[in-house]
Amino acid sequence: MKKNSFIEGTVIATLIIVFVKILGMLYVIPFYKIVGSDGGALYSYAYNIYLIFLSISSAGIPNAIAKIISEYHTLGYEDAKNRAYSIAKRLISFISIVAFLFLFIMAEEIGRFIIGDLKGGNTYQDIAFVIRCVSPSVLVIPYLSVTKGYLQGHNYVSPSSLSQLIEQIVRILTILLGSYLVLKVFNGTLSLAIGIAVGGAFVGGLAALIYLKVVMHKNKKLLQSEEKKKDKITNKEIAKKIIIYSIPFIFINVVTDVYNFVDQILVLRTLEHLNFVTKDIEFIASAISTWSPKICMIINAMAMGMTVSLIPSIVSAFTKKDKVEVTDKINRSISMVFFISLPLALGLSILSKSVWAIFYEYNAYGPFILGLGVFSALCANVNMIVCTICQSLSKYKHVYIQTLLGFLLNALLDIPLMLLFDKLHLPAYLGSIAASMIGFMSSAIYGMYMLHKEDHIKFREMFRIVFKSLIPGLVMVLVLLVINHFITFNIISFKGALLKIIIDAIIGGVIYIGLSYKMHLLQDVLGIDMINRILKKLTFGKFALKN
Repeated sequence: MKKNSFIEGTVIATLIIVFVKILGMLYVIPFYKIVGSDGGALYSYAYNIYLIFLSISSAGIPNAIAKIISEYHTLGYEDAKNRAYSIAKRLISFISIVAFLFLFIMAEEIGRFIIGDLKGGNTYQDIAFVIRCVSPSVLVIPYLSVTKGYLQGHNYVSPSSLSQLIEQIVRILTILLGSYLVLKVFNGTLSLAIGIAVGGAFVGGLAALIYLKVVMHKNKKLLQSEEKKKDKITNKEIAKKIIIYSIPFIFINVVTDVYNFVDQILVLRTLEHLNFVTKDIEFIASAISTWSPKICMIINAMAMGMTVSLIPSIVSAFTKKDKVEVTDKINRSISMVFFISLPLALGLSILSKSVWAIFYEYNAYGPFILGLGVFSALCANVNMIVCTICQSLSKYKHVYIQTLLGFLLNALLDIPLMLLFDKLHLPAYLGSIAASMIGFMSSAIYGMYMLHKEDHIKFREMFRIVFKSLIPGLVMVLVLLVINHFITFNIISFKGALLKIIIDAIIGGVIYIGLSYKMHLLQDVLGIDMINRILKKLTFGKFALKN
């Protein structure tokens, strides 16, 4: 186990998270075929409410621990660092138990609230059952997250990232095997199949936790500071710091998950008002909140990988009062997220019909939802990075305002934009996605404005790279549109849709990367050393670029 630098840690974390997200994308193809649209909607109801309670019980403390461990480790306060980890584990255990009990006991009331007056689809009893099945996961995943935060605080990114891979593989196996056996072998009920599927989170989390515990036991000495200083930090001060650091992380993650939940409820109610049939309403609501975001995971993975290395790296530079390094990493972080997310969003939008056909079979609503949803994911990425930066610099007040601003704009604009889109004879449900985009970007702009105003962080370099990235992006789009106009594929067919995706992905990737290299964008974002390191690994040391 070795420490990872900022860029190296980001690349390692991102590559593994991208692979994890690819698995998370691909498993839905057989899963959706097994459970169908009704099962997909039921899974969506339970999983979205679970994510909110998971954020309450785990989102804040792990990131706070990463920040505190990095801070104490940098200062050489070994005893305080170890006590912080111990206190965090006790605190997370208490919160997790409370969250589990609430979910289990209040499952029926939550089910009634979600389904409302809709008839002819899933019942509130079905929703309550799957919520109870997923509730034990909040006892394991938060404890796993604290352990990840401890390792990330020491800049050991690889074990934490690998644990995500283990967690995802075990979870997917449980989901697919469990749902298949219940429905296809034992002819069980749909609610039981979905209950086992959502319970996969518990099994995957437990497997990942066991792996991390084994790794930490084998590398005890590496987790100790060489220079040990005496400190006068009390347990009370540590607990207070954990809580203070945790609240912004919990707040932003809960609000982000509430974004999806609020969208789902508002879409259900508004489409009912617009006289959509129940089956279509449930499909559209679950597609917006769960199934389109599943495909967009590949876009979100970049920001997630970035935040793993970003927190301890910026905290370390901030602790040392190195303003130049802080500014450089802030600009590089946002630039890298946008540079990599942009072609993925553009490509998925162009290929939305083919991609949806492969994942869920062709549907009249799905491609429209995915085609716009990818840009919402891009906006969410930028917002996630800006929020993480503000948290790393302890700008909690602005994090609250930033997050509330985005949430309120999203909630307030959801219904008006859906009704407006309907009046304009556009798909009404796309108004919900447009509201989310406005909310995310408003949050990001506010955060960047406050960083510039209070800390004099200049974003000139970031804006330069963002605007330059639009050139290869637009060229890629134009070429692909021309090719797709003259070469037609039968996207209703699995083979035809897959062939179109492969051809467009290869051509689009070559154009975007090639033009970016010629424009020196690739070098500006990643650096020539990191590009060569990646090339050497991909070509087994046979190829490298000259400086």
